[in-house]
Amino acid sequence: MGAAACILMGMRLVAQTETDPLVFNDRLQPLTEKNIFKSADYYNWCSSIVKGEDGKYHLFYSRWPKKYTFFSWLTHSEIAHAVAESPSGPWEYQETVLQSRGKGHWDAITAHNPKIKKFGDIYYLYYISTNLGDNAYTEEELIETARVGYSHPNWKAHLRPNQRTGVAVASSLNGPWTRMDQPLLEPSGPISTLTVNPAIAQGDDGRYYLIVKGDKPNDTGFVRNQAVALSDSPTGPFEMQPTAVIDDMDTEDMSVWYDAGRRRFYGVFHAHHFIGMIQSTDGINWSKASVYEIQKKQLPMADGTTLLPDRMERPFVYQEAGEPKVLSMAIKKGDEAYIVFVPVLEDPGKP
Repeated sequence: MGAAACILMGMRLVAQTETDPLVFNDRLQPLTEKNIFKSADYYNWCSSIVKGEDGKYHLFYSRWPKKYTFFSWLTHSEIAHAVAESPSGPWEYQETVLQSRGKGHWDAITAHNPKIKKFGDIYYLYYISTNLGDNAYTEEELIETARVGYSHPNWKAHLRPNQRTGVAVASSLNGPWTRMDQPLLEPSGPISTLTVNPAIAQGDDGRYYLIVKGDKPNDTGFVRNQAVALSDSPTGPFEMQPTAVIDDMDTEDMSVWYDAGRRRFYGVFHAHHFIGMIQSTDGINWSKASVYEIQKKQLPMADGTTLLPDRMERPFVYQEAGEPKVLSMAIKKGDEAYIVFVPVLEDPGKP
C-alpha cells in the first residue's frame, strides 16, 4: 500500500487508503431536551457510558456543588452514577460512587475525569484525584481555594501538580468499588507535572493502552501533551511510551476505543474550538482520522436554534460493535455546566 508521510501537529501523519473508514460526523443529530443532563445544585461534567447486564445504560460522570463555584472541580468533585433506557438519555441520578478519600491518601481531594470500562468480568472505573501533600488543611481552606481559583497558592503549588490517575474496581456496576493505594503512573517521557484525563482501550494483542494528559516538558507557554502507556493488566504497571500521541497543539480530554472490525484504535479529544478524532493501527503512533474535525463549537437544537457554548469539552463516543451511537460532551454556558448526548443515526451503509 502506498503512503505519504509528514510531520504535523506532533503526530506522524500517514495518508493511506482505508477500505472502511470511520465517518459519523454527517450522522450527528440535533439535540432535544432529553439529550441534556442538568442538575439543579451541581455542575455535571465528564461523561462515560457502559451498557449493563440489565440492558440499561449506565453513565459515570463527575459533578460538584455550584455553591463553591465552578473552580471547585479541583476541590469538591465527586463521581456519580446515572441510568437511562437509551444512551442518549434522559438520565436519572442513582448514587455517588467516589468522593475525596481524605488525608493520608494519594486521592485525598476530589474525584474527577471518570472512565468506566469492563474488561473480562470486572468493571474498572478510572479517575483522577489530588492532595495537599503533608500539609494540614481544613474544609474551609478548600472552599476558599475553590472560590479564589487558579491564583490560590494551594492550587498552583499542590493541587494542580499533584493530580494523578488511578482506578477503582468492582464486580458490579453498583459496587462496592475498591481503590488502589497508589496512582497508576507518574508523569514521564512526553509529559510532565501531572497525569490526568485517562482514556483506556484493550488492543487485539490483549494489552491495555492508557492515554493521559500532562504538561509539555520544557514548554514556555501552556501546551498540554497527550501520552500513551502500555500494560498487560488494566491495573498496571504501565510503561510510558516515548512517542507523544499529540505534542505541539494544546488538546485535552481524550476518549479512546479499539475497533476490532477496522483493526484500529480511535480517539476523540477537544482542541478548544472543535472536537477532533485521530486513529492508530498500533496504539502508539497516531494520525488524523479520515474525518479529523467531527464537531464544531456549536450544536444544533431540534427546535431550530443553535447552542453556542462558552466551553465544549470532555468528548466521549459510546459505540457498539464499532459503530458510534452517541457523542457526549461537557458544556459550560454562563454559570451552567451540563452534559449533552448527541444521537448518531445508524449508518445506512451497514447491513
